[in-house]
Amino acid sequence: MLVKTFGSALFGIEAIPITIEVNIDKGIQFFLVGLPDSAVKESQQRIEAALGNTGFKYPKQKIVINMAPADIRKEGSSYDLPIAIGIMAASGQVENERLGEFIIMGELSLDGGLKPIKGALPIAIKASKEGFKGMIIPRENAAEAAIVSEIEVYGAENIGEVVAFLNGENNFERTIIDPGEDFDLRNTLYEFDFSDVKGQENIKRALEIAAAGGHNVILIGPPGSGKTMLAKRLPSILPPLSIEEALETTKIHSVSGILGQNKALVSVRPFRSPHHTISDAGLVGGGTYPQPGEISLAHHGVLFLDELPEFKRSVLEVMRQPMEDRIVTISRARISVDFPASFMLVAAMNPCPCGYYNHPEQDCVCSPGLVQKYLNKISGPLMDRIDLHVEVVPVPFKDLADRRNGEKSQEIRSRVIKARRIQENRFAGKVNVHCNAQMSSKMLQTFCDIDDTGRLLLKNAMERLSLSARAYDRILKVARTIADLEESEPIRTEHLAEAIQYRSLDRENWGT
Repeated sequence: MLVKTFGSALFGIEAIPITIEVNIDKGIQFFLVGLPDSAVKESQQRIEAALGNTGFKYPKQKIVINMAPADIRKEGSSYDLPIAIGIMAASGQVENERLGEFIIMGELSLDGGLKPIKGALPIAIKASKEGFKGMIIPRENAAEAAIVSEIEVYGAENIGEVVAFLNGENNFERTIIDPGEDFDLRNTLYEFDFSDVKGQENIKRALEIAAAGGHNVILIGPPGSGKTMLAKRLPSILPPLSIEEALETTKIHSVSGILGQNKALVSVRPFRSPHHTISDAGLVGGGTYPQPGEISLAHHGVLFLDELPEFKRSVLEVMRQPMEDRIVTISRARISVDFPASFMLVAAMNPCPCGYYNHPEQDCVCSPGLVQKYLNKISGPLMDRIDLHVEVVPVPFKDLADRRNGEKSQEIRSRVIKARRIQENRFAGKVNVHCNAQMSSKMLQTFCDIDDTGRLLLKNAMERLSLSARAYDRILKVARTIADLEESEPIRTEHLAEAIQYRSLDRENWGT
């Protein structure tokens, strides 16, 4: 008897429907075809044990299973449940009238229990587009898939519940959630707040500018000056995620398997902080069967690279193109996958190997030229993509001992949101341009016009401070953001003056 069940394969962050054809005939052999990987091939042993331990029969006949389309590789153990249901339907233990209405996915334990799967959200989105009535998946994934309200989502604890449901013996409850209500409740909840930061008012100002314009920023200062502490608080002042941004971010986290059980939407902006020993594939994505890297997991959020010079140069260089294109393409001989990668880069580093160059109280013990050699570990093209260079100095004792709380993140965020709204109106109709940091050189001529006084100031600054030519565009973009924070249409001289001071690492005499 031939029976068809339906599952889904993941291709990047998108899903592809998979038809699982099960045929039982005379004989004793078991055949599983359709380009399955090792985990899929091992499903026979899991299914046989699960059926036996839950009171069902595993047919002792010839079983042929085809997973179509056969040219797409099937990965993982999440096909256990649809294969098992197909075998039971073909052997007459499950009614097959309703099988065509559902996408069925889940990993089986030997006792018949269901374990969570990866990619429930993109699978649900594709199931809705393909016209399926619903999904039957492990209960831990039900809230995530139920975001797609157009289909019915049923979360099961074990295979017995699935069999009873398909046979009409038990209608277990459909999972229904209100993603908007849960999202609105959580999208302002952050563990860290700027009110905890003592002193460092100039650094807070720089991070506010970075958040308002979507600018990349590097913090350079001695150990213990608060670089990591400040960076961790940056997401708390970024604008809240929109529903569309949250869905896209959730899809990436779902495919990577890091979303968490019983969780629906990613409601706050991601903050990813990989260790400096990370590989190229770990940072930008890759592998034999491509998976998202840290830059994609930080999509619509912050990627924090602490101790930037300690990262392998090759790892940092592969990040350059995704920073510009805001998408990373992973190409293999048989497959090419695109992963979104629109993130804010926040980097932190010591000014020299000993960490105390330019320290107000401690002497640097590095030999002459070693400071510049240390900085040269970061290539010019990468530094060219960082808009704000911020020097962080240690907090004096009087500020540390001050018991008064600083300005709350919520207050800073309100100013950032106002500036972002100005930019949204400015770039309305522009493709893939949403904030000042994404402006092209041509757009600078339109949106960053300066008067003669500002032009003279910028000319003198570049000559006297020995700023490099690449600093010109960055200064104009940052000055535009500073003007937006003050709700000023023209870029005034004071806006340019403040932007110029954030190009410290472009000075030719820095580090010598």
